[in-house]
Amino acid sequence: MQGTVVHLNLSRGGLPKRPVTEAHLTPLGFEGDSVAHPNIHGGPQKAVLLIAAEATGELIARGYPLFYGALGENLTTRGIDRRQVRVGQRFRVGDAAIEITKARAPCRELDVYGAAIQDEIYDRAVKAGDAASPRWGLSGFYASVVRPGLVRTGDIISVIDAAV
Repeated sequence: MQGTVVHLNLSRGGLPKRPVTEAHLTPLGFEGDSVAHPNIHGGPQKAVLLIAAEATGELIARGYPLFYGALGENLTTRGIDRRQVRVGQRFRVGDAAIEITKARAPCRELDVYGAAIQDEIYDRAVKAGDAASPRWGLSGFYASVVRPGLVRTGDIISVIDAAV
C-alpha cells in the first residue's frame, strides 16, 4: 500500500489545521503543531492524525463543507485505502516512520461542519476496532512516531510492515 502526502497540516491548537510545505516530525508530533485539548489529543500514542483525501472527498460529496485539514489531520494522504489501514501497521513517510495506534474518535469540535458528522464518520464497530464497518477510517487514524524526520508535501507514504 502506497500513497502520497497531499497536505501537511499544522495549527496552534484546534480546527482547522492549515497547510505547510514541510515540518519535522518528533516523537510528540510535528514541530509547530499544537492541540487544543492535550488531555484528549496528542501525546506519544496520538502524535499524528492522518486522513485519506478520498475520505474527505466522500464526506464533501455527502454535503459536508470540508477541505484538507478541516478535520484536524496532520497528514492528508492520497492512495492509501482507509479500509486497509490497521492498528500496528507501520508507514514510512518522508524521512520519518509512524505506527498506527488507533482509529480516531471524533469530538464535538467537528460539529461546526454539521451536527451529524460524528455519526457519519464513526460508529460502535469502529470504536470496537472492526475494520468491516463502512465508517472505518472516515474519522482518520492516530499514529505514534517510530522514527523522527522531515516530512514534506508530496512525499511518498508507504507501508513498511506491521508491528511485531
